[in-house]
Amino acid sequence: MKRITLGIAFVLAAAFAAPDAAADQKFVTIGTGGVTGVYYAAGGAICRLVNKDRAKHGLRCSVESTGGSVFNINTIKAGELDLGVAQSDVQYNAVKGLKQFKDAGAYKDLRAVMSLHPEPMTVVARKDAGITSFADFKGKKFNVGNPGSGTRASMEELLAAMGWKMSDFALASELKADEHGPALCDGKIDGFFYAVGHPSANIQDPTTSCGAKLISLTGPAIDKLVHDNPYYAKVTIPAGLYPNNPQATETYGVLATLVTSAKVPADSVYAIVKAVFDNFEEFKKLHPALAHLKPEDMVKNGLSAPLHEGAARYYREKGWIK
Repeated sequence: MKRITLGIAFVLAAAFAAPDAAADQKFVTIGTGGVTGVYYAAGGAICRLVNKDRAKHGLRCSVESTGGSVFNINTIKAGELDLGVAQSDVQYNAVKGLKQFKDAGAYKDLRAVMSLHPEPMTVVARKDAGITSFADFKGKKFNVGNPGSGTRASMEELLAAMGWKMSDFALASELKADEHGPALCDGKIDGFFYAVGHPSANIQDPTTSCGAKLISLTGPAIDKLVHDNPYYAKVTIPAGLYPNNPQATETYGVLATLVTSAKVPADSVYAIVKAVFDNFEEFKKLHPALAHLKPEDMVKNGLSAPLHEGAARYYREKGWIK
């Protein structure tokens, strides 16, 4: 059985500081997710390192908070973003023209840059909602994620595997990631589903504020999902990572990946990749979810799209790929 080990190190650092760019520099924008999620922090960490050496390569990198994985890929395709963070399953579907990309067809110009942190499918319940397993959410008010997010795509896949429909919830709300914690603590929803790297402020806040509980995702439907799909693996969220949650939480997950278009210049992607890996120890310290990354995994795990030629050039120079 595939398994991702979720290593955690608590390191605090400012991820977004960057000096003013010169007027003649090229601009690249990375689409991320909600401002309190790990995508935004990871994008900020990448841009911080790119901007540190911009006098050498002439790039100015900025992050944009977006609706998430599906939005980022569609916006890259439209030429309105240069790069974006996307779940590995969403990347796979885009390349193959499956599920949420079925109508548009396979995105042939999608290119992989690197993979990032593991993203466990995380289910959180209101303390007094009487929830001990995911099955208990039937007939409850549950946040399924906003349309256009990788979380929503994964939620729909999970429900299909379990033979459920959205109508099995008393309410299937579509709140964005930055909204589901307050809604939970206010009693507007009984639980939410979120694909996210850990530790995450989106989980920290409701577990601290109102004693919210993490709920394991296990059973035959989960086992089949992981077995049948190459982008999934079993994951354990460590015991005691969040307040009021002394137990380990068993679930499954994907990887966050950085993607771009074949139309983005190779020199630009090369400079971005070089900035990350030439400053790799600093990169890992910019967010706890990045602390246990290994270059040899990042150049292959979770990557369904072909490597962008700029990324591949750097990886060949380092001897990580042939």
